[in-house]
Amino acid sequence: METAINNKQMLDKYLLELHLPGIRGYYEECIRLATKGNDSFESFLLRLLEKEQEERHHNRVARFLRDSRLPVEKKLENLDLNRFSNKIRQQVRTLLHGDFLDRNENVLIFGNPGSGKTHLLCAIGQELVQQNRKVLFTTCSLLVQDLLIWKKELKLKKRLKWLSKYDAIIIDDIGYVQQSREEMEVLFTLISDKYERGSLMLSSNLPFSKWEKIFKSPMVTVAAIDRLVHHSIIIELNLDSYRLEEAKKGCTK
Repeated sequence: METAINNKQMLDKYLLELHLPGIRGYYEECIRLATKGNDSFESFLLRLLEKEQEERHHNRVARFLRDSRLPVEKKLENLDLNRFSNKIRQQVRTLLHGDFLDRNENVLIFGNPGSGKTHLLCAIGQELVQQNRKVLFTTCSLLVQDLLIWKKELKLKKRLKWLSKYDAIIIDDIGYVQQSREEMEVLFTLISDKYERGSLMLSSNLPFSKWEKIFKSPMVTVAAIDRLVHHSIIIELNLDSYRLEEAKKGCTK
């Protein structure tokens, strides 16, 4: 009995030092199952490693989700895909595979306020995180303020390098709040830096024809659109506001 206790103490000690939380948490259960089922050594070891892999995946996803700053309530299961056309639903299914990230393609979602742009981007983002993809969510307004601060401190290049660790950067509401020319210059710098080296996922209620209001310069506007569109999936949500639809339903009851 004392030997068994000592063995368990040593196992726990070594597994803790080796950072094997999955095996540490489940090895006793695996021993019980192996003894009961008369498993081979290979099956026993496989079961232990599966538990370790599951634990690491769970912890990694939890960390990625926390770092992503994604609104956790905007999940795919909470999104009414029936509001979208068959074409859009097919586009969404394709994006959920995450292959567009390997091709450094952008995702551009356009639509009226309240049409579901933000929810759709966040839902896709959360599914990507489940696939061990690093995603960062930010509003356009917060992003440009952040980049502007780093530029004034002469550290913009360092910030862009930090952002490059993400497989995708979700930029919500481009054009919703009108920024200054200086602010839009740092946004264009990010777009240029990510061109063919990463994926941007953005939403806007302004069509490309009105993007000069965003970038303040015809030349910069054309250059920004060209870089975003070159490798991209474009989704147009030609829908009324979801909140307005719900309000109308409430009035008819």
